[in-house]
Amino acid sequence: MEQKVATPVQKGLIISLILIVFGLVIYFAGQMENKALSYIQYIIFLGGIIWSCISFAKQMNGNVTFGNVFAHGFKTTAFIAALMAVYTFISVKFIFPDIVDKSIEIARKQMQENKDLSEDQIAQALNMTREFFVPFAVGGLLLMFAIFGAIASLVGAAVAKKNPQTPFSQPQM
Repeated sequence: MEQKVATPVQKGLIISLILIVFGLVIYFAGQMENKALSYIQYIIFLGGIIWSCISFAKQMNGNVTFGNVFAHGFKTTAFIAALMAVYTFISVKFIFPDIVDKSIEIARKQMQENKDLSEDQIAQALNMTREFFVPFAVGGLLLMFAIFGAIASLVGAAVAKKNPQTPFSQPQM
């Protein structure tokens, strides 16, 4: 009986749900300013892609190449990025519209620590941020996930056990 191989979509859905739940926990716990927790999200993402690559190689009994494993990891990345972009758009526009105000307030605090910026410059920057918040959030998410996903796919493909069999190889007797 052949072992069924989980698709990148299935793995991407699992990783995306974990990321969404973790993000909701951060939001409801009022820890949006906690940078360490935002880094944990990237660790979850990177670990999930590496896990996806390694489990793909195991499910294929090692009969994979570096390129096969990398492609599987990057397909998983693409699905996660697409799903998270849709979730981010929906959550910022409809579910949690107050997240824009919270993010603007966090940015204001950070800008006020910089003594080189005047109040007018801060106000102008925050108005622009408010106006373009959703495109920047979605675009930044897609860019970061693509970069980190490619890196994680490379790592996953490198550490996954590979023993590709060619159709011309003779079984060892």
